[in-house]
Amino acid sequence: MANDMTLTINWARSPLPANTAQVGYLLIEARPAMVAAAHPTAINFCMVLDRSGSMDGAKMDNLKKAVQTVIETLSPQDTVAVVVFDETAETIVPATLADNKVALSNRVEAIRVQGGTAMSTGLEAGLEEIRKHLAPDRPSTLLLLTDGQTWGDEDRCRELANELAQASVRVTALGLGDEWNEKLLDDLAAATKGTSDYIADPSKIGSYFQAATTAAQSTSVRNARLTLRLAKGVQPRAVYRVTPLIANLGYKPISDREMNVDMGDIQSNVGGSVLAEVMLPAQGAGQYRVAQAELVYDVPQAQQVDERVRMDAMLEFTADAAASKADPRIMNLVERVTAFKLQTRALDEAAAGNMVGATQKLRSAATRLLDMGELELAETMNRAADTMTSGSGPSAADQKQITYATRRLTLSELTGGDKADATNKS
Repeated sequence: MANDMTLTINWARSPLPANTAQVGYLLIEARPAMVAAAHPTAINFCMVLDRSGSMDGAKMDNLKKAVQTVIETLSPQDTVAVVVFDETAETIVPATLADNKVALSNRVEAIRVQGGTAMSTGLEAGLEEIRKHLAPDRPSTLLLLTDGQTWGDEDRCRELANELAQASVRVTALGLGDEWNEKLLDDLAAATKGTSDYIADPSKIGSYFQAATTAAQSTSVRNARLTLRLAKGVQPRAVYRVTPLIANLGYKPISDREMNVDMGDIQSNVGGSVLAEVMLPAQGAGQYRVAQAELVYDVPQAQQVDERVRMDAMLEFTADAAASKADPRIMNLVERVTAFKLQTRALDEAAAGNMVGATQKLRSAATRLLDMGELELAETMNRAADTMTSGSGPSAADQKQITYATRRLTLSELTGGDKADATNKS
């Protein structure tokens, strides 16, 4: 039913000056209502873990503790599987109910490092395990962690991600350290509408695993699709997700004045939100319906499919320019999305060899981040810009930090959570 979700729409500035064409920023927030959020469903959870030789020492010690903590936080109704891989895969915990935590934890403790890295073997074994408990009312997540390159089987990894997507399994892909292939992990996550992230410090593995577990356990709405119907003369420019992570969602035009945005799964603890940038035509003074937002979604635990909620986006235009007021929270989000856009373009230009353009965009992003109080990330961007000035690209560590940390810029702003626990600011 529509009361499973609440939909709110707010403008970054309102009222807007009349009789002038201008850009408007529209924040659309979707949050499961208390009824939907109060009934967490059992989850189907599989961990696929790199145990190659490079994982020896602190990496493996922290990894095993993280897996054991995840097992402790699962309910007896959840199913869990643990697969490890080097050149081949081994199923340490076949898919089973998480009701004998001591036995499961003991199996994890027995993991030892060995061999090289062939990620596809782990994904294949993980897919086999997670398929055992697929169900429409049981969200399925595959948590992947690796610290290195996989050699010669990237295409097979992508094929397996497509199979996981067909089974409605979301992949959370985590890269540890600096030597892994970020494009591959991004592709695996994107194919399944999941997420990818960067862990610089092995001591943070547990925080990332807990965040992934919480996200799976709190998923109360799935397959959310937003349709934005625009009034005559209103033109779409860009659509970005801002919760839980920043991403350029793009959009699929239905007609000249309609667009579709795939919002994916929505967690009850953080909700989901998008920031739409639109070009508004000159309007006389008065209040107008600029757009209508319609959210279509599924509630698996209630066996509800294609539920709908709609809301009009009203906007006032005024002849008194001084009356226009900014919403500080939304303007802050606009700034964070802008920093994300700048770093994305900077790294693209650096990859194309345009170091001058890349440097300018990184320094501009760093200035915005300093104004927001994101000092460490700003310092990383300025350091990367310095290396570009000398004609070389950023280090692998700096590039990964820039890429993934800017995706997390809105976490604490919208959720009120402790960003240090959910992210890696090192």
